[in-house]
Amino acid sequence: MTEVSASATIGEAAGRGQVTAWGLWDWGSSAFQAVTLTFVFSVYLTDKVGDDLPGTISASAWLGWALAGAGLVVALTAPVCGQYFDAVGSRKRALATLTALTVGAMALMFFVHDDHNDLWLGLALLGFASATFELATVPYNAMMRQVSTPATVGRVSGFGWAMGYFGGIVLLLACYVGFLAGDGDRRGLLDMPTDQGLNVRLVIVLAAVWFTVFALPVLFTVPELPRTGADPGADRVGFLGSYRVLWRDVRELWATDRHTVWFLLASAIFRDGLAGVFTFGAVLAVGVYGFADADVLLFGVAANVVAGAAAIAAGRFDDRLGPKRVIVGSLIGMIGCGAVLLVVTGPLMFWIFGLALTVFVGPAQASARSFLARLAPPGREGQLFGLYTTTGRAVSFLAPALFGLFAWAFHNDRAGIVGLLVVLVVGLLVLLPVRAPSGVRDAKPV
Repeated sequence: MTEVSASATIGEAAGRGQVTAWGLWDWGSSAFQAVTLTFVFSVYLTDKVGDDLPGTISASAWLGWALAGAGLVVALTAPVCGQYFDAVGSRKRALATLTALTVGAMALMFFVHDDHNDLWLGLALLGFASATFELATVPYNAMMRQVSTPATVGRVSGFGWAMGYFGGIVLLLACYVGFLAGDGDRRGLLDMPTDQGLNVRLVIVLAAVWFTVFALPVLFTVPELPRTGADPGADRVGFLGSYRVLWRDVRELWATDRHTVWFLLASAIFRDGLAGVFTFGAVLAVGVYGFADADVLLFGVAANVVAGAAAIAAGRFDDRLGPKRVIVGSLIGMIGCGAVLLVVTGPLMFWIFGLALTVFVGPAQASARSFLARLAPPGREGQLFGLYTTTGRAVSFLAPALFGLFAWAFHNDRAGIVGLLVVLVVGLLVLLPVRAPSGVRDAKPV
C-alpha cells in the first residue's frame, strides 16, 4: 500500500453525509450500552437467570468479575490495537470486525434462558461483547479526525455524543413499550411471553439488529485510513513488540508534548466523575430525594435528552473558544450543581438541579474527545485514543470508591455526592495547567 502524508487524512471525509453516517454508529451503539449492558440484559442475568444460583457467590458478584476481566483485557490491549490499526491502515476494517463480533455475541444471548445453568454462557457473552465494543470505540473515535476539520471537530464530536444519547432513548422506550411493560406471563404491546425470559431475549435480538443497521453507513461512506508511516516500525512488529513501540512513543510524547500526557490523566479522572453521575443518579433519586420508582425512568429519559441537546449546542462553543474552556466551564457547572444537591431535599429540587447538572455532562464528554483529536499527531489518532481508553479504565474505581467511602463514613447516601465532587474537582485541577490545543481560533468555520 502506498504511503501518504498523515496530515492529508485530516478532514478527508468531512462531507455532511459522511459525518451523519459516522454519528449513526453512535446512535446504533446505544443498543449495546443502554439496552444490553446497563438496563436490560445485565439485569436479566442477575435478577432472573442467576437468582437461584447455588453457592454463596451471587450472580451480581459474578457479573462484576466478568466485566472487570473484560475491562482488564481492554486496558492492556487498547493502545497497541489502536497503534496497529493506524500503522497498517485498517481503522475501518477493525471497526467493522469488532462491531460484528459485538453484534454476534449479542445475537447469541438469545440462547441464555431463565436457568442458572445458562448464567455462565450469559456472562461469557456479555464480557466478550463488552471488550470488543470498547475496543471498537478506539478506531471509531480515531475516525473523527477523518470526518471533521480543525474548524468543525467540536461540533462533530458533540453530534456523535448526542446521537448516542438519543438513540438510547428511542430504543429503550421501544423495548419497554413493546416487550417489557406490564405484569403477568405476557408483556408489552406485542404481548410477548415471559416464559424462559423470551421477551428479554427477543429484546437483545432486536438490539443486535438495531446496532447492525446503524453501523453499516459509516462502513460504506467513510474511506479506509491510508497507510501513513506516522509511527515507524509499528506495522512490522509482533504483539509483544507493539508494547516496545508504544513505550517508545509514550516516552517521546512525554519529552516533546507533556501536555498531552497530562490531559490523558486529567480526562481519565474527570470522565470517571461524569460516569459516576449517571451510575449513582438513580440510586440517589430514589433513596435520598424521594423519587417513585416509575419516575426514575422518566428522569433518565429527560437527563439523556438534556445531555444530548447540550452536547450539540456546546460543539459550536468548542470550535470557537476551544475544548478546554468548554470542559472547564462544564466541570465548574457540575461542581456547583452538585454542591446545591447536598443541601436541597425533595423530588422537585432533584428534577431542577439534577437536570441542570446533566446539562454539563454531554459537553464535557464531547469536548474531551475533540480535545484529544486536536492534540493527536496526525496518523496516530488510534494510538492516542487507545491510551485514552486505557487511562480511563485505570482510574475507573475512583468515583465508585469515593461515593461508597463518603456514604459509609457519614452513614448517609447523600454524602456520596461529596465523593463524586472530589473526583470532578481533582480532574479539574489536573486539567487547568494543560495547554489548550492550538489553532482553534485561527480555523475558519466551514
